[in-house]
Amino acid sequence: MDLRNRYAAVRKHTLALAEPLSDEDCGAQSMPDASPIKWHMAHTTWFFETFILERMERDFAPFHPAFRILFNSYYNGIGEKHPRPQRGLLTRPGMAQVRAYRADVDARIARLLETSPSAELDMLLTLGIQHEQQHQELMLTDVKHLLAQSLLRPAYMELPLAPAGMAPPLAWLPFEGGLTEIGHDGQGFSFDNELPRHKQYVAPFALASRLVTNGEYLDFINAGGYFNAALWLAEGWDWVRTQNLKAPIYWFQDEKGAWQEFTLHGSQPLDLNRPVTHVSLFEADAYAHWAGARLPTEFEWEYAAAQEAVETGSLHPAGATGDGLRQMHGHCWQWTSSSYAAYPGFAAAEGALGEYNGKFMLNQYVLRGSSCATPEGHARASYRNFFPAGARWQFTGIRLAQR
Repeated sequence: MDLRNRYAAVRKHTLALAEPLSDEDCGAQSMPDASPIKWHMAHTTWFFETFILERMERDFAPFHPAFRILFNSYYNGIGEKHPRPQRGLLTRPGMAQVRAYRADVDARIARLLETSPSAELDMLLTLGIQHEQQHQELMLTDVKHLLAQSLLRPAYMELPLAPAGMAPPLAWLPFEGGLTEIGHDGQGFSFDNELPRHKQYVAPFALASRLVTNGEYLDFINAGGYFNAALWLAEGWDWVRTQNLKAPIYWFQDEKGAWQEFTLHGSQPLDLNRPVTHVSLFEADAYAHWAGARLPTEFEWEYAAAQEAVETGSLHPAGATGDGLRQMHGHCWQWTSSSYAAYPGFAAAEGALGEYNGKFMLNQYVLRGSSCATPEGHARASYRNFFPAGARWQFTGIRLAQR
């Protein structure tokens, strides 16, 4: 698919993600870490307007001058920003004007591609497309958190979830390790935090053949895992006790005591064969200790993932099938024990675009793979996602490792 058609397809997909939602759904913000759907739709458009049209369009004029501040996320090099926790207070512009904003910028990008093609335009457009795909995943996870706040527990997608098949027994797959190449190989797109490719020694290790299931995690809960301080990192134990946590964020028990799970398909009986998801690093690490294992490093994960094909899920992680290494992509982002830091020789780009990843390399952990909410074609073995240890509104799961 050429770049123009790819741009159009990605922009169309964002609109499709908002289609099942009301205007009220699109304007609400359920917590400071999440953003309204309307904001995501406007911010991704702001990215193309600010980083492409403003620097390349002859006689540039903004769609609306105030949007430069309202929809700037974290780019200090651009200027002022509307406070992130207050994005849900933006009743104006309405959804109709945001859609008009998107249509206007799309038309101007199309004219620019027609009249002023260049390698720089292609590079910036590709980055903008990848940026919008990141926000497409955030749209799904943010709206899931929003809908979960209602006692109605409304479904984003009315189609029911079919029960998963019986999960195969967990097997330990050995990897010999050694001196290996880590980072993006230069084929196709990558974000700057995947570079430079460099040599890394990986000691021999074993990786679990599949993700930890709901059933296995329920065993951890029933064994008193949330009440055993010996299993938890000190900060994690404080986190659990302060918030009085006893289960993953979207688990709850019905009036008969049966476990249910809120999904984008609405509330569902907890499927013991699907992967546990929406767990924090603290929970993943505690489970690993309880299971007599550990979390993999990001280098072990990438070493192993080079041998596994990308899978595509639905809007909820699917059960494992078959033998060998499964569920590395397309189900849950997988916590690693690696702190998010720069690779040797990393250099941020100049200007505001240099703020994309590098300035967040502190107090975060790396997640690898992709999730059921990751857009098709966006995953790769070298992708480095990152979140604070307590984050769990993303589709995050658990892959175990051993020496």
